Amino acid sequence: MTSTPLLPRSLAHGLVDALQEEMRSGALRPGDKLPTEPLLMARFGVSRTVVREAMLRLQTAGWVHTRHGVGTFVCEPANPEPVNLGSGGEPPSLEDKLAMLELRMGLESDAAALAAQRRSPQQLEELGQVLASFSEAVAAGRPTVAQDAQFHLLVARATGNRHFEAVLHALGRATIQRLPPVVPDAPAAARAARQVDRPPSAPAAPRAADEPGLRPGKVVVLDEHRAIHDAIRRADAQAARAAMFLHLDQSRQRLRALAGLA
Repeated sequence: MTSTPLLPRSLAHGLVDALQEEMRSGALRPGDKLPTEPLLMARFGVSRTVVREAMLRLQTAGWVHTRHGVGTFVCEPANPEPVNLGSGGEPPSLEDKLAMLELRMGLESDAAALAAQRRSPQQLEELGQVLASFSEAVAAGRPTVAQDAQFHLLVARATGNRHFEAVLHALGRATIQRLPPVVPDAPAAARAARQVDRPPSAPAAPRAADEPGLRPGKVVVLDEHRAIHDAIRRADAQAARAAMFLHLDQSRQRLRALAGLA
């Protein structure tokens, strides 16, 4: 493999494209271990943050999977039946997105409850790592779509039921919003996300709103994900279900508000 420095524009996207091309061409085959972070940084002339964001995107899209403490490996190619998210391949409409969020409210609430009961220590650690990457991206003002999608896929994977993950893969990122700096009713949403069914004795999840440099719009969403993670960490299925339901319901309300709907 030769050195291929990337242009400054959209470095993570460029790294994803380059690695996907190697997988398509056969230079990287299913089961192959990807180069380490330092090797990718040196080869493509990018930072560790760019490499990690690219790995998150590849994991979310099903191109690679990570074995904790071992490395990242190329996945076997899959050709799942696509879910029709719009009309004739067009991007999903607002109505489609709202309907899909409604679907996810039921599906992922159950998934979160099962994840709280079944997750392994390694899966919990992976969720924490994605959450940390999420927080870093918010603090730096970078997009968080990859981290958001990966968090939900990891929750689905922690159920031990492959069909939860398959459905979320099919849905893709169509309902994950790119939020403006401030979202409607952000303080209320953040307070609610931190207070979901937490017993008085349980330690509170770290508050994104207390961290310097975070942008209020995404702080709310980060807090909601932290509430889900906290409930799964405590193996509290009821709280995990409620936290996921609240997060997706808030997402639906934010989407309606951003679209100017009542």
